[in-house]
Amino acid sequence: MAPHRSCDDARAQPFQAPPWLRDLAGAWVFYSVLPAWPAIPPRFERIARFAPLIGVVLGGLQALLWLLSEAWLPAGARVALVIALALVLTGGLHHDGALDTADGLAAGPRALEAMQDSRVGAAAVQAALLLVLLRAAGLLCLAPVAAGIGAAALVWAAFWGRVAPLLAMHRYPYLRQAPAAGGTAAFHRRHWAGLAAELLPALLVAVPLLAATAVVSAAGDRTLPAARLIALAGAGLVPALLLPRWLGRRLGGHSGDSYGACVEWSETLALLLSGLLWSGLSLPVAG
Repeated sequence: MAPHRSCDDARAQPFQAPPWLRDLAGAWVFYSVLPAWPAIPPRFERIARFAPLIGVVLGGLQALLWLLSEAWLPAGARVALVIALALVLTGGLHHDGALDTADGLAAGPRALEAMQDSRVGAAAVQAALLLVLLRAAGLLCLAPVAAGIGAAALVWAAFWGRVAPLLAMHRYPYLRQAPAAGGTAAFHRRHWAGLAAELLPALLVAVPLLAATAVVSAAGDRTLPAARLIALAGAGLVPALLLPRWLGRRLGGHSGDSYGACVEWSETLALLLSGLLWSGLSLPVAG
């Protein structure tokens, strides 16, 4: 017979979080600056699979700002604040990788050396400017249409932006294999369990996200047509597929910096495509 455990003994036992929940807590800490979860120690092994879920949260916060500021802020101010919030929420993690990758692409055969250099080159400055301009262009195109459309586009863009690195990890080798080369993202490859397993959380969240998009994006008493709903949700799929492939071929593989570049460029192009798609459609104007 097992020894009797008192209530005090039971309360003294710490909560034993399952590994997947600790990885989710680790993804929360790694991919955002949001406060860490209490009572769940983060684990940094298979956190990449949860990046799209974190993206939904970060995109949701941007969408909330987009919705709440519609009635009292000019379009330009809304766009600027949402772009700034996106950068603040990640601590510039992916943006920094995009800039380093731009310097690497400009350096040719010395790409890895340039990407490890903490100094910012001319290519990085141009990349930063392009990212802001293209993201602003997409959001400005979305500003005149119903606010729910722009909110949904922000969430889906953040989602697809974080699916893109998973495709890069699956298809291309990690560039910094030697111990001396280091690489803060090497653990992604060490704990990789295959594309199907790593994409499963993203697939599970995509279904309720699609349903939520149909509700939030409804304009007045009209239901968003299925074709437009799919176009809104899937605008980021093409960048998420093509960016990892293009960067992988140019660099001969991927690193933590290029994973960040996949996030930034896929998210930005998803917003741009959404804006271009919806700006010409005859949806009811907000307000």
